[in-house]
Amino acid sequence: MTGPSPAFFVDAWDPSYGASFEAAGGSGPAAPSSAQVDADVELPATDWRAIGPRAGVRAPDVVLLVDGVRRIDASVWTAEEDGGSFPGIAASYAAGVVRCDLDRGAAEMAGSRVGRGLFTASPSAQDVVAGTVRYPVHRVSGTGELSKLPAAVQAPLTALEVAVSDAVRTDGDLLVVDGPLRSRRNLPRTLGYIKTQHSQYLDARLTAVVTGLAPGERCPVFRLGTAWGGWSWYLRLPVRAGAPWAGIVRVECSADLTVPEAIALADLSLVTLPRFASTPYKDPRAPQNLVPIAGLERRLRGMLGDARLLHRVLTAAARGMRR
Repeated sequence: MTGPSPAFFVDAWDPSYGASFEAAGGSGPAAPSSAQVDADVELPATDWRAIGPRAGVRAPDVVLLVDGVRRIDASVWTAEEDGGSFPGIAASYAAGVVRCDLDRGAAEMAGSRVGRGLFTASPSAQDVVAGTVRYPVHRVSGTGELSKLPAAVQAPLTALEVAVSDAVRTDGDLLVVDGPLRSRRNLPRTLGYIKTQHSQYLDARLTAVVTGLAPGERCPVFRLGTAWGGWSWYLRLPVRAGAPWAGIVRVECSADLTVPEAIALADLSLVTLPRFASTPYKDPRAPQNLVPIAGLERRLRGMLGDARLLHRVLTAAARGMRR
């Protein structure tokens, strides 16, 4: 006699993009976080419940969505005078911002920038220049292990995202950053939008509130005691019934805000973000990959240039530097 079959779900995301949640066992974020969580912010933890849109809260007239992309154009090695060597990567990255005018129902790219860099711990590395293409040296600390170099691209990419955002901001707009806020937490009226859930921040009882959310509902605001800190909350985007974490995203805002200010942004996110949710037949990462972000990513990747051509340019430049 066999027992009842366990519930079975298929994640809506195309598997080539990973999963909308990182799980061991398929039930949601698997890695318990060591971060301290204060759940008694908006409601006492004992009274946690789903929160829907509040009366009188309307989406802002202008929403800015910013994102960045990066690509490794080549792996390189340096030959030092003492006989040693250091690995490096030549990377291209781009940031852009989409301006969504909700009154007019129009969206347009409001700004974009491209950067390149040679990331290595080599003390002798020099900028790589080939024609109009330049890869300035970004010297990393430590031993510069090859596996850790891609992470070094994040800091200049974040700086580029901040620069393009600052150039187009106006009073009253709302800025949505694709990913955690990190060093951008000091930007006003800004939300960090995390579409893939890796860590489990809440205990089982509070997590049940999150997985029980209906589309268009959010959980109460809580505070994360991580290195970057901040107020945070989960909400469920429009999605067909499915796995417990289907359509769930985590949103965060600056820890420098007051509790009422954080709650106001949480309410604002609930009437704003679902407008941009993608659909499965158009996007393999629906609904979390917001429509303006998906279009922006395609534009930015095109701006990085032809990867094969850049690899040839880098190879030719390396030969020229050895002569």
